[in-house]
Amino acid sequence: MNRIKPIICAVLAALIVTPPPSFAASHREAPITALDQKADITDFFAFVSYEDPTKVTFILDVDPFLEPGNGPNYFPFDDNVLYQILVDNNNDALPEVAFQIQFTTTIKAPGVFTGFVGAGNGINAPANSPAPVNPGTPIVPPAITALSGAGAAGLSLSQTYTVTMVQNGVSTPLTTGAPLYAVPSNVGPRTMPNYPALAAQGIYTFGNGIKVFAGTVDDPFYIDLGAAFDSLNFRTAAGGGVLSAAADADDHTNTAPDYVSGYNVNTIAIQVPITMLTSTGNLEAATSPHATIGAWGTTSRPRIFVRRSPLPAQASGGWSQVQRMGNPLINELIIGTGSKDMWSMSQPVNDSQFASFDLDPLFARVLNAIYGIAIPTPPRTDLLPLVTYAPPIAAPGTTAGPIADLLRLNTGVAPTPQNSRKRLGLLAGDGAGFPNGRRVSDDVTDIAARAVAGILAGPQYNYPIGDGVNTNDVPYQEVFPYVAWAQSGRQRRHIDPGEAGCTMGAGAACPTN
Repeated sequence: MNRIKPIICAVLAALIVTPPPSFAASHREAPITALDQKADITDFFAFVSYEDPTKVTFILDVDPFLEPGNGPNYFPFDDNVLYQILVDNNNDALPEVAFQIQFTTTIKAPGVFTGFVGAGNGINAPANSPAPVNPGTPIVPPAITALSGAGAAGLSLSQTYTVTMVQNGVSTPLTTGAPLYAVPSNVGPRTMPNYPALAAQGIYTFGNGIKVFAGTVDDPFYIDLGAAFDSLNFRTAAGGGVLSAAADADDHTNTAPDYVSGYNVNTIAIQVPITMLTSTGNLEAATSPHATIGAWGTTSRPRIFVRRSPLPAQASGGWSQVQRMGNPLINELIIGTGSKDMWSMSQPVNDSQFASFDLDPLFARVLNAIYGIAIPTPPRTDLLPLVTYAPPIAAPGTTAGPIADLLRLNTGVAPTPQNSRKRLGLLAGDGAGFPNGRRVSDDVTDIAARAVAGILAGPQYNYPIGDGVNTNDVPYQEVFPYVAWAQSGRQRRHIDPGEAGCTMGAGAACPTN
C-alpha cells in the first residue's frame, strides 16, 4: 500500500467524514456520557502490533480525566458495566467476533479508610501507642508489590475480571487458570515503590496467543483542549491554529500545553492473532479483500439497577448500550447535540440515519469564519468513504458494506518502525496510521481538522491546521499494552500554560497566548 499522492488524496476524502477536534477524542462528548463517566469511552484504538505483525491490538479507554491523586477510592472499573470490543470481518457492520469484559470488586479490608496503603516492610504501633492497641501491633502493611498474595496485603480494593470471546455466536471464556487482576491506580512511591513492575504483572497471556491487560494508565491522548473549546483560540506561539512548516514537521515537540498531561484513564487492551479475526482465518495480504476488518467498542448497563445498601445491588432486564466508539471525534463534532445520545445507543449498521450530518459539517464553517479560509461548497458528498470498506484502507474489490462508523484496519499492512512513524499517519505517508486503524501516537486532532477544511477539493484547501500539541506528555511503550503506565498520585504534573517543560517536562515553557 504505497502512499503515493493519489492515494493520499483518497485518504483525505475518507477523512473528511471524521470530525475535527471538539476536542478530547470522545471525553464527555454526549449528554448521556457527561452524566455517566464510568461508561464514557474516551478513545478506541486498533492497530497491527508493533512487535508482532501477526497480531492486532485493540485498546478501549474509559472514564476520562482521572486525577492520579484523587483518593481514597481512586478509579476502579464499574462492576455494572459490560465492556465490549467488537469486530466485523465480513463487511456487514455486525460483530462476528466480540470480546466481553466484566469486573468484580472486592474490599478485602473494609475497616481501612483507603483502597491502597503500605510502606516499606510494614509499620508497627510505636512504644507510645495508647491502649487498646499495644506497641508492636502491625498498623501499616508492607508496600504493595504484587496484585495478589503476600505482596498485596495493602491492596484492599481489588478488582478481578473475566474475558469472554464470542465468535459467530459461540462464547468461550478465556482463562489462565487463575484470576485476572486489574492494575490499580499509581498511588505513589511509598505505597507502590516499583509501580512499573507491579503494572507489568497485569499482563496475561492465554494459551491461544491472546494477551490482555486492564487497569489505570496514563491517558495517551494529547490536545490543547482549553484553547480548542475557547472557540478555537489556539496559541499564537503555535501559529494560532496554523502551524509553521518547521513545527508541523516536528512530531516530537509541543508548542502548546497538553491539557490531558498528568491525567490517567482506565484501559482494556487485548492483543489477538489476526487469524482469529479475519473471515478466512488466515493472514491476508494487504491487497486481499479479506484483509480489512472493522472494529468498535461499546459500554452497556443493566436496563434496571437498584441500589439496596447494605444489601447487594440488584440488576435485571438485560444490557442497554450507553456508548459506542469506532472512529475518533464522530459523535463530538458531526452529530448534533440533540441526536448524540441516540447515536451513542444505536448500532453502526443503522448509521445511514445520521448521514445528513455529514453533508455540511458545521466545523468547516467555523474554520471558514474564524480563519477566513476557503472551504468546499456543500453538499459534501465526499464525506462518506470512511464509513464503508473502500480504498485506500481496504483493497480494491472489497465489498463496501452498509454505511457504518467502524474503525477500519487493513491487517495486511505491516507496522511502521518507531523511527519512521508519523503522527499524521496516512497524511504523512505512514501507511500503518490513522485512518488505517489508529495507534496511540496518531494525532487525530490535526488529521481530522485538516481533512474537514477541505484538502480533498484541491491544493487550495491544504492548510496545516493544528493545535501545537504534537506528542504525549510521557513516552509510550513499544510493547504491549503500548500505553504508558499510570501517573503517580504524589508526583503527577499537569503541564499548564506558562509552565516550563512543554514537551514531556522538558524544553521551553508552554505559551499562555
